[in-house]
Amino acid sequence: MADTLYDTDLIIIGGGPAGCAAARMAASVGMRSILVEPDRLCRNLHRIPALNNVLGGYTSGPELADSIVAELKSTELCRLELGRHVTALHADDDRVTATLDTGARLTAPHAIVATGVGPLQPRDVAWITAPDSLTLPPLWQAEADDAEGRALLVLGGDRPIGTFLRANPTTDTRLLVAYPATDEYKIEEIREDPRVVLLPVEHLTLGPAEGTSVTAEAVGRDGERQAITADAVYLSIGNAPTAPSGDLIRGADGYCSPTDQHPRIIVAGDLRSARFQRIMTALGSGSEAALHAYYAARELPTER
Repeated sequence: MADTLYDTDLIIIGGGPAGCAAARMAASVGMRSILVEPDRLCRNLHRIPALNNVLGGYTSGPELADSIVAELKSTELCRLELGRHVTALHADDDRVTATLDTGARLTAPHAIVATGVGPLQPRDVAWITAPDSLTLPPLWQAEADDAEGRALLVLGGDRPIGTFLRANPTTDTRLLVAYPATDEYKIEEIREDPRVVLLPVEHLTLGPAEGTSVTAEAVGRDGERQAITADAVYLSIGNAPTAPSGDLIRGADGYCSPTDQHPRIIVAGDLRSARFQRIMTALGSGSEAALHAYYAARELPTER
């Protein structure tokens, strides 16, 4: 599919499972690709200590990541641009143009955007009051040593809490999980773990750190106030889409629905929707996105 009008057949933005799957699928049908990733490939997989929902017998994120990276680096038709990020993406009638942070521009008939999501911070949600400048780590970044013999205040009831508990089954810790009503359905898998104290709240105000402890005041859904003290505080609020500026169409929730995009821009992975943020769906959608570009380049009918 080499064409002197373009730098490559396909630009892939994001080197997570979806982007890597897109590059492999593109190569399998003879398409050249350039994959742009500001960090290392599959960076978030390296932070998932336990897996139980992917094929192939992989039981940890790093194990799966190593396998994906090894395959991608042996893919001759894929050129990697690591340590670079796309600052703007524009689509015209005949091409897409991705501008890198170096000022370089890449052109192709199609681009796949698979930049995924990043963790929300307290300032991003209405049910937490905290200093605007406060940035907290997500729970999946905590190590067993961070939790051993300590009480951790966890803001939000998102599913990485269950992953953390499964990855550290013998760690003696106490997780004080403060969560809003909208997270009620998410905490079912952790409800019976004796290390978890569930704190359904209407609102929570983080106090200033005092020495080696953190404090907060929670207002329960019945209006009752409760003082909380913990050794550290972590996030499990959820994620927000991360996408380059330019010609991507974002919904009210910030996500980029594939059906709303320019025909030359294809969205894959977690960036599509909050409901399908799973490794297996990312791999599948990345592969499907590459095939979409392949068929479109040959003017064959495609389904979006």
